[in-house]
Amino acid sequence: MGNEVLEAVRGLLPGIAERAPDVDASGRIPEASIAELVAAGFFRLLQPARYGGREGDPAEFYAAVREISGACASTGWVSAVLGVHSWHLGLFPDAAQREVWGRDLDTLVSSSYAPVGRLTPVEGGYEVSGRWGFSSGCEFASWALLGGLVVGAEGRPVDFMTVLVPRAEYEIRETWDSMGLRGTASHDIVVDRVFVPDHRAMRNFDQARLRSPGRKVNTGPLYRLPFGTVFTMTITSSVIGTVAGCYSAYVDAMRDRIRLSLGGGRFVEDQFAQVSVARAASEIDAAVLQTERSVREIVAHARRNERIPMETRLRARRDQVCGTERAIAAIDILFKTAGGNSLHRGNPIERAWRDAHAGSVHVANDVERALAMYGRGEFGLAVEDNLV
Repeated sequence: MGNEVLEAVRGLLPGIAERAPDVDASGRIPEASIAELVAAGFFRLLQPARYGGREGDPAEFYAAVREISGACASTGWVSAVLGVHSWHLGLFPDAAQREVWGRDLDTLVSSSYAPVGRLTPVEGGYEVSGRWGFSSGCEFASWALLGGLVVGAEGRPVDFMTVLVPRAEYEIRETWDSMGLRGTASHDIVVDRVFVPDHRAMRNFDQARLRSPGRKVNTGPLYRLPFGTVFTMTITSSVIGTVAGCYSAYVDAMRDRIRLSLGGGRFVEDQFAQVSVARAASEIDAAVLQTERSVREIVAHARRNERIPMETRLRARRDQVCGTERAIAAIDILFKTAGGNSLHRGNPIERAWRDAHAGSVHVANDVERALAMYGRGEFGLAVEDNLV
Protein backbone atom coordinates (compact mmCIF):
# COMPACT_ATOMS: atom_id res chain seq x y z
CA MET A 1 0.00 0.00 0.00
CA GLY A 2 2.91 2.33 0.71
CA ASN A 3 4.22 1.72 -2.82
CA GLU A 4 0.92 2.98 -4.17
CA VAL A 5 1.40 6.23 -2.24
CA LEU A 6 5.01 6.50 -3.40
CA GLU A 7 3.90 6.25 -7.02
CA ALA A 8 1.28 8.95 -6.42
CA VAL A 9 3.93 11.15 -4.80
CA ARG A 10 6.26 10.65 -7.77
CA GLY A 11 3.53 11.97 -10.05
CA LEU A 12 3.55 15.21 -8.05
CA LEU A 13 7.32 15.77 -8.13
CA PRO A 14 7.56 17.76 -11.39
CA GLY A 15 5.07 20.32 -10.08
CA ILE A 16 6.75 20.48 -6.67
CA ALA A 17 10.14 20.98 -8.35
CA GLU A 18 8.76 23.72 -10.60
CA ARG A 19 7.51 25.63 -7.55
CA ALA A 20 10.75 25.19 -5.58
CA PRO A 21 12.45 28.47 -6.64
CA ASP A 22 9.38 30.47 -5.64
CA VAL A 23 9.11 28.56 -2.34
CA ASP A 24 12.68 29.60 -1.55
CA ALA A 25 12.13 33.22 -2.64
CA SER A 26 8.74 33.73 -0.98
CA GLY A 27 9.40 31.74 2.20
CA ARG A 28 6.14 29.79 1.82
CA ILE A 29 4.97 26.47 0.43
CA PRO A 30 1.83 26.82 -1.72
CA GLU A 31 -1.28 25.31 -0.19
CA ALA A 32 -1.68 23.40 -3.46
CA SER A 33 1.45 21.36 -2.74
CA ILE A 34 0.21 20.25 0.68
CA ALA A 35 -3.29 19.57 -0.70
CA GLU A 36 -1.80 17.34 -3.40
CA LEU A 37 0.19 15.37 -0.84
CA VAL A 38 -2.93 14.99 1.32
CA ALA A 39 -4.84 13.64 -1.69
CA ALA A 40 -1.96 11.26 -2.49
CA GLY A 41 -2.27 9.75 0.99
CA PHE A 42 1.25 10.73 2.04
CA PHE A 43 0.26 12.05 5.48
CA ARG A 44 -1.59 8.83 6.29
CA LEU A 45 1.42 6.56 5.77
CA LEU A 46 2.18 6.38 9.52
CA GLN A 47 -1.35 7.16 10.75
CA PRO A 48 -3.22 4.49 12.74
CA ALA A 49 -5.50 2.26 10.68
CA ARG A 50 -8.21 2.93 13.26
CA TYR A 51 -8.28 6.51 11.96
CA GLY A 52 -8.06 5.88 8.25
CA GLY A 53 -4.30 5.55 8.10
CA ARG A 54 -2.13 3.03 6.30
CA GLU A 55 -0.09 2.19 9.41
CA GLY A 56 2.70 1.26 7.05
CA ASP A 57 6.38 0.52 7.00
CA PRO A 58 8.51 3.52 8.07
CA ALA A 59 10.97 2.68 5.28
CA GLU A 60 8.27 3.52 2.72
CA PHE A 61 7.59 6.81 4.49
CA TYR A 62 11.30 7.69 4.47
CA ALA A 63 11.58 6.82 0.77
CA ALA A 64 8.71 9.20 -0.02
CA VAL A 65 10.30 11.91 2.14
CA ARG A 66 13.57 11.58 0.23
CA GLU A 67 11.83 11.92 -3.12
CA ILE A 68 9.82 15.00 -2.11
CA SER A 69 12.92 16.60 -0.59
CA GLY A 70 14.85 15.95 -3.78
CA ALA A 71 12.29 18.03 -5.68
CA CYS A 72 11.98 20.81 -3.07
CA ALA A 73 13.81 20.67 0.25
CA SER A 74 11.36 22.94 2.10
CA THR A 75 8.34 20.96 0.90
CA GLY A 76 10.08 17.71 1.80
CA TRP A 77 11.01 18.96 5.27
CA VAL A 78 7.51 20.18 6.12
CA SER A 79 5.89 17.05 4.69
CA ALA A 80 8.27 14.90 6.72
CA VAL A 81 7.63 16.53 10.08
CA LEU A 82 3.87 16.83 9.59
CA GLY A 83 3.80 13.23 8.38
CA VAL A 84 5.71 11.81 11.32
CA HIS A 85 3.36 13.56 13.73
CA SER A 86 0.61 11.25 12.51
CA TRP A 87 2.70 8.48 14.05
CA HIS A 88 3.50 10.39 17.23
CA LEU A 89 -0.15 11.24 17.85
CA GLY A 90 -0.84 7.49 17.72
CA LEU A 91 1.20 7.17 20.94
CA PHE A 92 -1.15 9.51 22.84
CA PRO A 93 -4.28 8.33 24.67
CA ASP A 94 -7.14 7.47 22.34
CA ALA A 95 -9.16 10.45 23.61
CA ALA A 96 -6.52 12.78 22.15
CA GLN A 97 -6.46 10.92 18.84
CA ARG A 98 -10.23 11.11 18.64
CA GLU A 99 -10.19 14.87 19.25
CA VAL A 100 -7.79 15.41 16.36
CA TRP A 101 -9.09 12.91 13.79
CA GLY A 102 -12.69 12.43 14.94
CA ARG A 103 -14.06 14.99 12.49
CA ASP A 104 -11.37 15.06 9.80
CA LEU A 105 -8.99 12.19 9.15
CA ASP A 106 -6.69 14.54 7.22
CA THR A 107 -6.08 16.91 10.13
CA LEU A 108 -2.38 17.83 10.40
CA VAL A 109 -0.28 18.48 13.50
CA SER A 110 2.91 20.56 13.81
CA SER A 111 5.38 20.56 16.69
CA SER A 112 8.08 22.23 18.69
CA TYR A 113 9.48 19.66 21.11
CA ALA A 114 12.03 21.76 22.98
CA PRO A 115 11.04 21.78 26.68
CA VAL A 116 10.68 25.55 26.87
CA GLY A 117 7.07 25.58 28.07
CA ARG A 118 5.96 25.81 31.69
CA LEU A 119 3.41 23.20 32.76
CA THR A 120 1.71 23.82 36.09
CA PRO A 121 -0.40 20.92 37.44
CA VAL A 122 -4.07 21.82 37.99
CA GLU A 123 -7.14 19.69 38.52
CA GLY A 124 -7.62 17.42 35.53
CA GLY A 125 -4.50 18.49 33.67
CA TYR A 126 -2.01 21.33 33.29
CA GLU A 127 -1.92 25.07 32.77
CA VAL A 128 0.52 25.69 29.92
CA SER A 129 2.42 28.82 28.95
CA GLY A 130 5.44 29.42 26.76
CA ARG A 131 6.92 30.44 23.45
CA TRP A 132 8.31 27.82 21.11
CA GLY A 133 10.40 28.35 17.99
CA PHE A 134 10.94 26.33 14.81
CA SER A 135 7.43 24.92 14.32
CA SER A 136 7.81 23.82 10.70
CA GLY A 137 4.58 23.78 8.69
CA CYS A 138 2.54 25.27 11.53
CA GLU A 139 0.43 27.26 9.07
CA PHE A 140 -0.97 24.00 7.66
CA ALA A 141 -1.69 22.43 11.06
CA SER A 142 -4.76 22.54 13.29
CA TRP A 143 -2.92 21.30 16.40
CA ALA A 144 0.58 21.54 17.86
CA LEU A 145 2.72 19.15 19.91
CA LEU A 146 4.72 21.25 22.38
CA GLY A 147 7.42 20.34 24.88
CA GLY A 148 7.46 21.61 28.43
CA LEU A 149 8.69 21.11 31.96
CA VAL A 150 6.25 20.34 34.74
CA VAL A 151 6.87 22.78 37.59
CA GLY A 152 6.39 21.51 41.13
CA ALA A 153 5.22 23.32 44.25
CA GLU A 154 8.68 24.77 44.86
CA GLY A 155 8.94 26.09 41.32
CA ARG A 156 11.44 23.45 40.21
CA PRO A 157 11.07 21.16 37.17
CA VAL A 158 9.85 17.70 38.16
CA ASP A 159 8.97 16.14 34.77
CA PHE A 160 9.35 16.59 30.99
CA MET A 161 6.20 16.23 28.89
CA THR A 162 4.76 16.82 25.44
CA VAL A 163 1.30 18.39 25.28
CA LEU A 164 -1.19 18.67 22.46
CA VAL A 165 -2.79 22.10 21.95
CA PRO A 166 -5.51 23.09 19.41
CA ARG A 167 -4.99 25.94 16.95
CA ALA A 168 -7.63 28.11 18.60
CA GLU A 169 -5.54 28.24 21.79
CA TYR A 170 -2.17 29.39 20.45
CA GLU A 171 -0.81 32.24 18.40
CA ILE A 172 1.56 31.89 15.45
CA ARG A 173 4.13 34.68 15.25
CA GLU A 174 5.86 34.97 11.89
CA THR A 175 9.55 34.99 12.73
CA TRP A 176 11.13 32.65 10.18
CA ASP A 177 13.80 34.27 7.98
CA SER A 178 16.62 31.79 7.45
CA MET A 179 19.49 31.11 5.07
CA GLY A 180 18.19 27.64 4.22
CA LEU A 181 14.88 25.75 4.27
CA ARG A 182 13.39 29.19 3.78
CA GLY A 183 10.01 27.88 2.66
CA THR A 184 9.33 25.84 5.79
CA ALA A 185 7.82 28.89 7.55
CA SER A 186 9.04 27.47 10.87
CA HIS A 187 7.47 30.23 12.92
CA ASP A 188 7.07 30.68 16.68
CA ILE A 189 4.08 29.42 18.66
CA VAL A 190 2.90 31.31 21.75
CA VAL A 191 0.61 29.86 24.44
CA ASP A 192 -0.61 31.90 27.39
CA ARG A 193 -2.12 30.07 30.38
CA VAL A 194 -4.06 27.46 28.40
CA PHE A 195 -5.62 24.44 30.10
CA VAL A 196 -4.49 21.09 28.66
CA PRO A 197 -6.39 18.02 29.97
CA ASP A 198 -4.47 14.95 31.13
CA HIS A 199 -5.31 12.94 28.00
CA ARG A 200 -3.50 15.50 25.85
CA ALA A 201 -0.25 15.25 27.81
CA MET A 202 2.36 12.49 27.62
CA ARG A 203 5.47 11.92 29.71
CA ASN A 204 8.64 11.75 27.64
CA PHE A 205 10.00 9.20 30.13
CA ASP A 206 7.17 6.79 29.27
CA GLN A 207 7.62 7.45 25.57
CA ALA A 208 11.36 6.76 25.66
CA ARG A 209 10.72 3.46 27.46
CA LEU A 210 8.11 2.39 24.94
CA ARG A 211 5.27 2.62 27.45
CA SER A 212 3.16 5.18 25.60
CA PRO A 213 -0.59 5.06 26.40
CA GLY A 214 -1.58 4.90 22.73
CA ARG A 215 -0.18 1.38 22.48
CA LYS A 216 -3.28 0.15 24.32
CA VAL A 217 -5.39 0.88 21.25
CA ASN A 218 -2.78 0.97 18.47
CA THR A 219 -1.36 -2.50 19.01
CA GLY A 220 0.49 -2.95 15.73
CA PRO A 221 4.29 -3.05 15.42
CA LEU A 222 4.53 0.54 14.12
CA TYR A 223 3.65 1.89 17.58
CA ARG A 224 6.23 -0.30 19.33
CA LEU A 225 9.05 1.69 17.73
CA PRO A 226 11.18 4.24 19.61
CA PHE A 227 10.58 7.94 19.07
CA GLY A 228 14.36 8.33 19.02
CA THR A 229 14.48 6.24 15.85
CA VAL A 230 11.30 7.21 14.02
CA PHE A 231 11.52 10.98 14.43
CA THR A 232 15.26 11.41 13.94
CA MET A 233 15.30 9.21 10.84
CA THR A 234 12.58 11.46 9.44
CA ILE A 235 14.84 14.49 9.75
CA THR A 236 17.81 12.71 8.21
CA SER A 237 15.71 11.32 5.35
CA SER A 238 14.84 14.86 4.33
CA VAL A 239 18.50 15.93 4.33
CA ILE A 240 19.59 12.86 2.35
CA GLY A 241 16.78 13.41 -0.14
CA THR A 242 17.77 17.04 -0.62
CA VAL A 243 21.34 16.01 -1.40
CA ALA A 244 20.28 13.16 -3.68
CA GLY A 245 18.13 15.61 -5.65
CA CYS A 246 21.07 18.00 -5.87
CA TYR A 247 23.30 15.19 -7.15
CA SER A 248 20.89 14.50 -10.02
CA ALA A 249 20.70 18.21 -10.87
CA TYR A 250 24.49 18.47 -10.70
CA VAL A 251 25.11 15.57 -13.08
CA ASP A 252 22.56 16.93 -15.58
CA ALA A 253 23.98 20.46 -15.42
CA MET A 254 27.61 19.42 -15.76
CA ARG A 255 27.23 17.12 -18.76
CA ASP A 256 27.39 20.06 -21.17
CA ARG A 257 29.57 22.42 -19.08
CA ILE A 258 32.70 23.83 -20.78
CA ARG A 259 35.47 25.01 -18.51
CA LEU A 260 36.42 28.66 -19.00
CA SER A 261 39.76 28.24 -17.23
CA LEU A 262 42.34 25.55 -16.44
CA GLY A 263 42.90 24.96 -20.15
CA GLY A 264 39.22 24.76 -21.05
CA GLY A 265 37.66 21.53 -22.25
CA ARG A 266 34.54 19.65 -21.26
CA PHE A 267 33.94 19.36 -17.53
CA VAL A 268 32.97 15.69 -17.81
CA GLU A 269 36.39 14.82 -19.26
CA ASP A 270 38.16 16.07 -16.13
CA GLN A 271 39.33 13.09 -14.06
CA PHE A 272 39.05 15.11 -10.84
CA ALA A 273 35.39 15.87 -11.65
CA GLN A 274 34.79 12.18 -12.28
CA VAL A 275 36.32 11.25 -8.93
CA SER A 276 34.22 13.92 -7.17
CA VAL A 277 31.03 12.51 -8.64
CA ALA A 278 32.02 9.01 -7.55
CA ARG A 279 32.76 10.14 -3.99
CA ALA A 280 29.50 12.09 -3.68
CA ALA A 281 27.44 9.22 -5.08
CA SER A 282 29.07 6.78 -2.68
CA GLU A 283 28.36 8.98 0.34
CA ILE A 284 24.68 9.28 -0.65
CA ASP A 285 24.32 5.55 -1.23
CA ALA A 286 26.03 4.77 2.06
CA ALA A 287 23.73 7.15 3.92
CA VAL A 288 20.62 5.50 2.48
CA LEU A 289 21.84 1.93 2.96
CA GLN A 290 23.03 2.48 6.52
CA THR A 291 19.83 4.16 7.68
CA GLU A 292 17.61 1.65 5.90
CA ARG A 293 19.41 -1.27 7.54
CA SER A 294 18.93 0.12 11.05
CA VAL A 295 15.26 0.87 10.46
CA ARG A 296 14.68 -2.57 8.96
CA GLU A 297 16.23 -4.33 11.98
CA ILE A 298 14.29 -2.29 14.54
CA VAL A 299 11.03 -2.86 12.66
CA ALA A 300 11.77 -6.60 12.56
CA HIS A 301 12.04 -6.69 16.37
CA ALA A 302 8.74 -4.80 16.66
CA ARG A 303 6.97 -7.16 14.26
CA ARG A 304 8.09 -10.11 16.35
CA ASN A 305 6.87 -8.24 19.43
CA GLU A 306 10.34 -8.53 20.94
CA ARG A 307 12.15 -6.12 23.18
CA ILE A 308 14.29 -3.85 21.01
CA PRO A 309 17.86 -4.14 22.36
CA MET A 310 19.40 -0.89 23.53
CA GLU A 311 22.47 -1.58 21.39
CA THR A 312 20.22 -1.71 18.32
CA ARG A 313 18.54 1.56 19.23
CA LEU A 314 21.90 3.22 19.82
CA ARG A 315 23.20 1.93 16.51
CA ALA A 316 20.17 3.40 14.77
CA ARG A 317 20.99 6.82 16.24
CA ARG A 318 24.63 6.37 15.22
CA ASP A 319 23.63 5.49 11.66
CA GLN A 320 21.09 8.32 11.53
CA VAL A 321 23.53 11.10 12.42
CA CYS A 322 26.24 9.57 10.25
CA GLY A 323 23.69 9.49 7.42
CA THR A 324 23.29 13.23 7.75
CA GLU A 325 27.05 13.68 8.00
CA ARG A 326 27.60 11.66 4.83
CA ALA A 327 24.95 13.65 2.98
CA ILE A 328 26.61 16.92 3.96
CA ALA A 329 29.99 15.59 2.86
CA ALA A 330 28.47 14.72 -0.53
CA ILE A 331 26.88 18.10 -1.12
CA ASP A 332 30.05 19.89 -0.06
CA ILE A 333 31.93 17.96 -2.75
CA LEU A 334 29.34 18.90 -5.36
CA PHE A 335 29.23 22.56 -4.36
CA LYS A 336 33.01 22.86 -4.34
CA THR A 337 33.43 21.36 -7.82
CA ALA A 338 30.41 23.01 -9.47
CA GLY A 339 32.30 26.22 -10.13
CA GLY A 340 31.39 29.88 -9.85
CA ASN A 341 28.06 29.51 -11.67
CA SER A 342 26.68 27.58 -8.69
CA LEU A 343 27.09 30.67 -6.50
CA HIS A 344 24.21 32.52 -8.16
CA ARG A 345 21.26 32.82 -5.78
CA GLY A 346 18.49 30.44 -6.76
CA ASN A 347 20.78 28.03 -8.58
CA PRO A 348 19.53 24.51 -7.68
CA ILE A 349 22.94 23.49 -6.37
CA GLU A 350 23.32 26.63 -4.26
CA ARG A 351 19.80 26.28 -2.92
CA ALA A 352 20.22 22.61 -2.03
CA TRP A 353 23.56 23.36 -0.32
CA ARG A 354 21.85 25.96 1.88
CA ASP A 355 18.89 23.70 2.59
CA ALA A 356 20.94 20.63 3.49
CA HIS A 357 23.21 22.58 5.82
CA ALA A 358 20.17 24.20 7.47
CA GLY A 359 18.63 20.76 8.07
CA SER A 360 21.89 19.43 9.45
CA VAL A 361 21.78 21.74 12.48
CA HIS A 362 18.49 20.30 13.79
CA VAL A 363 18.94 18.85 17.28
CA ALA A 364 18.26 15.37 15.87
CA ASN A 365 21.47 15.76 13.87
CA ASP A 366 23.75 16.49 16.83
CA VAL A 367 26.47 14.13 15.62
CA GLU A 368 28.84 14.31 18.57
CA ARG A 369 26.09 13.77 21.13
CA ALA A 370 24.66 10.74 19.31
CA LEU A 371 28.07 9.19 18.74
CA ALA A 372 29.00 9.72 22.39
CA MET A 373 25.82 7.87 23.39
CA TYR A 374 26.77 4.99 21.12
CA GLY A 375 30.26 4.94 22.60
CA ARG A 376 28.90 4.88 26.15
CA GLY A 377 26.74 1.92 25.24
CA GLU A 378 29.64 0.05 23.66
CA PHE A 379 31.69 0.56 26.81
CA GLY A 380 28.86 -0.73 28.99
CA LEU A 381 27.99 2.65 30.51
CA ALA A 382 24.40 3.76 31.19
CA VAL A 383 22.70 5.89 28.51
CA GLU A 384 19.84 8.16 29.57
CA ASP A 385 18.41 10.17 26.70
CA ASN A 386 14.94 10.70 25.28
CA LEU A 387 16.26 10.59 21.71
CA VAL A 388 17.32 6.94 21.72
